[in-house]
Amino acid sequence: MPGVSADRVRPARSDDAGRIAALSGTLGYPVRPAELAVRLGRLEASDSDIVLVAERDGIVVGWIHGAQQDLLESERRCEILGLVVDDRARRGGVGRRLVAEIERWAGQRGIGLVSVRSATNRLESHPFYERLGYERVKSQHVYRKQLAS
Repeated sequence: MPGVSADRVRPARSDDAGRIAALSGTLGYPVRPAELAVRLGRLEASDSDIVLVAERDGIVVGWIHGAQQDLLESERRCEILGLVVDDRARRGGVGRRLVAEIERWAGQRGIGLVSVRSATNRLESHPFYERLGYERVKSQHVYRKQLAS
């Protein structure tokens, strides 16, 4: 499958949960398919989120999650919140095609800015986004706090 392109890009469906979960695990974000299906269901019901998958021969080889963000301190934008392409399908245009679909979705909503965050250790993703015209504008720390249930 090296250099494989996608046959088609389409909205994610609940029956894609297993494959999306497997792909997420390859980037160090393990999730059980059942939990991913719940999350996907919430996102499918959201007017401000979109989750797309890329297929090759009926097999999901990549996914992307984009979300419209309305912020007080800066202009409205779409943020790419997740993008994963199967290792065997990288360098075949799958990621490029998924990003292009998010940009098209944002444009249809009148959103003129798309942003993406990329961890400093994801060295292969930095030149990918730069080749697509994205510019690095800042580095930051991420803080999290687990709240009691």
